[in-house]
Amino acid sequence: MIINRRDILKSAAAATAVSALPKAAFAQSAFAPKPGDWRKFQITTSVALAKASGTSQAWVPLPAFNAPEWFRPEGSTWTTNAKTAEIKRDAKYGAEFVHAIWADGEASPMIEIMSKFSTRDRAVDLTKPGTAPALTAAEVKLYTAATDLIQTDGIVKETADKIIAGSANDIDKARRLYDWIVDNTARNPKTRGCGVGDVASMLKTGNLTGKCADLNALYVGLARAAGLPARDVYGLRVVPSKFGYKSLGAGSEVVSKAQHCRAEVYLTGFGWVPVDPADVRKVILEEPPGNLALTDAKVTEARKTLFGSWEMNWLAYNAAHDLALPGSTGPKVDFLMYPQAETGGARLDHLDADAFGYKITAKELTV
Repeated sequence: MIINRRDILKSAAAATAVSALPKAAFAQSAFAPKPGDWRKFQITTSVALAKASGTSQAWVPLPAFNAPEWFRPEGSTWTTNAKTAEIKRDAKYGAEFVHAIWADGEASPMIEIMSKFSTRDRAVDLTKPGTAPALTAAEVKLYTAATDLIQTDGIVKETADKIIAGSANDIDKARRLYDWIVDNTARNPKTRGCGVGDVASMLKTGNLTGKCADLNALYVGLARAAGLPARDVYGLRVVPSKFGYKSLGAGSEVVSKAQHCRAEVYLTGFGWVPVDPADVRKVILEEPPGNLALTDAKVTEARKTLFGSWEMNWLAYNAAHDLALPGSTGPKVDFLMYPQAETGGARLDHLDADAFGYKITAKELTV
């Protein structure tokens, strides 16, 4: 999809008109995640490097995001033939991962990591400001800063300023940005993995297509450029949607390709607010029978719900960007949502699970 810059103001005005409609104009949505009972899950990440040579090492993300109101990590254990394997923590973002190093010449490096966690659905009532703690100055700086691929100046700021022009408050800004993403982007099924998230490049080329790491990164970049703290949260779908959305859940217990990143925006009085415009575009493209119109009931429900709510059939790994893998001489990873490994000094393709040699399975626990 090619961006038409003349449509930016029109899209923002339309979003304002929609948000101004009386509540009675909207039908009650069946897609309505709300905080309730906790659910417990287990994932098993198995790594077996089939073509190892020289020194091999791996970095496997752990579901360790700090969000006690909706996500509770419950520890990880592993079995391995590695020489060393230990949990490492990124100092900047708090991302956790197991770093395994095998002895030189190990022909069959393997590690199997079992992680448990509990989740419950999220929903923020944006009609009632609460007592959410304010971010510290350091947190505001971190979550409004640029990253290697998420710029906040130049064309990103110019675009954000046009979208939010005339906004009444921060909620209005956040909603206008969300609606603009939904209206002006498209999910591209040919994008490898979850995409890259080069925000400035997307805007400069006018190619606003991709997957979650592109479209939700675009939201984060525009929000930061508008002065709103925002972040990507990288994770994995683990079970089907209980609300019946086939496109918004795992299709089987094998979830090796079910990675999904989401976005959050911080709003004073409400705290971190969940959003997911990329999943609205996923519903449009993939929800049966496919290629749905923006006016389709499934799309309008998803659009309404995914500004302020998440169904937690999904785990949260971390919110890290530009991560230098300890012990690696290779480049930083833009984000850590997939297992990473090197053997013989070469980085393996983390988007090719079979050739890499990893498999992730998930199940819900009843006790």
